Amino acid sequence: MDMTISSTGTPRSSNSSLPPPGPPPEWHTSRRHRFWAWLIVLAVLGGATYWMYHQYQASQAAHQTARRGFGAVPVATATVTTGDIGVYLEGLGSVTPINTVSVTSRVQGQIVAIHYREGQMVHKGDPLIDIDPRPYEAQLTQAQGQESRDEATLAQARIDLSRYRAALSQNAISQQQVYDQEQAVKQYEGTVKNDQGTVENAKVNLDYCHITSPISGRVGLRLVDLGNIVQANSTTPLVVVTQLQPITVIFSLSQNYLPEIQQQLRAGHKMTVQALDELGNKVLETGALLTIDNQVDPTTGTIKMRAIFANPDSMLFPNQFVNARLLVDTQHGVNLVPSAAIQRNAQGAFLYVIKPDHTASMQAVTLGTTNGTVTAEQGVAAGQVIAVNGFDKLQNGAKVAIHNENGRPVTAAGQPAGPGQPAKASRLAAPAPPSAGPEPSARRSNRAKEAP
Repeated sequence: MDMTISSTGTPRSSNSSLPPPGPPPEWHTSRRHRFWAWLIVLAVLGGATYWMYHQYQASQAAHQTARRGFGAVPVATATVTTGDIGVYLEGLGSVTPINTVSVTSRVQGQIVAIHYREGQMVHKGDPLIDIDPRPYEAQLTQAQGQESRDEATLAQARIDLSRYRAALSQNAISQQQVYDQEQAVKQYEGTVKNDQGTVENAKVNLDYCHITSPISGRVGLRLVDLGNIVQANSTTPLVVVTQLQPITVIFSLSQNYLPEIQQQLRAGHKMTVQALDELGNKVLETGALLTIDNQVDPTTGTIKMRAIFANPDSMLFPNQFVNARLLVDTQHGVNLVPSAAIQRNAQGAFLYVIKPDHTASMQAVTLGTTNGTVTAEQGVAAGQVIAVNGFDKLQNGAKVAIHNENGRPVTAAGQPAGPGQPAKASRLAAPAPPSAGPEPSARRSNRAKEAP
């Protein structure tokens, strides 16, 4: 085999079947694949970098927008108003009907008819229950027959007395016989009166067979059925009727308020009383104070009072527990703020007043009479705008933005505020709290003493 010497001095065979020197073709293909893979990776990284940069720019723009007004503390506001508020005294009470009748039977017999429905409103004299009247009809007939017989005997005795007197005038009989006949007439007259009483008693028993309602009111659940045998003068009631209109509420107040209440009563003032539900959120009925008890309970230091209510819709039910609130005074022309706006610290009560430059300023106030939603105060003027929420982030001098009930910023016109339209605190306010007339149920906060 022929050998040749290369330019590098390395012997090389002269056989043409040997492959040329250099990298194989597969190496070039793998190199191209790696190039495209790196190119795709770089493209993905570039896209991610562009997206992150875009998000960063958007957040910066939002931050700048927030710094122009929407990054302030969101609050809702209300306006200080001037009005009247009632001073109320509260006490736990119970609804007590004026009349409650447990109807029982005064005669014995079988029930043959029931004329009422459970829960029915009845009037005085309406039929309720019928007891079998036949035995008492028979007793009445017997009594009437006895009366008729004795009346006939009395008539015969009177006739005989007339004859005896005529015979005595002719000296035909003795005076003693006339006296005896006169006594016989009187005896028969007594018998007839006794018979008349027996007849009337039989009529009364017959009337008792038809039981009617003694008062107007509401019938309770049915306690007897048809065919039941009832006993006379039993303690088990046949039906219970309770008067609902009008109805009263008995409640207790501290004895400390007694002089003020008596002063109002002596002056002839009608003192309004509100009956509220158990939670004290809803006024059920409004009535008037009727009377007060004649002594103070020494164990609790309270005195009972009775208020009367017309109760046209039967909102008050017997033995129902209610919160009674007695109006003892009405304050006129005071500044009123929502109770939710009042905050307290170690120095006392204060409000956050919203200034025209959209900043909050702490303002100390003196509280007066309050109720669940409205409080009378001194320290801010009518017409000032105050914050009613957002207190967890609100501080003295903090920037604020007024928001609506959905938490969105609003403009002075009440429309959602867009970018560049910060809400104006000086013109937007929540609805003013209602003035407390007879309807608000105010609690005495400062001037009322705590009950023992």
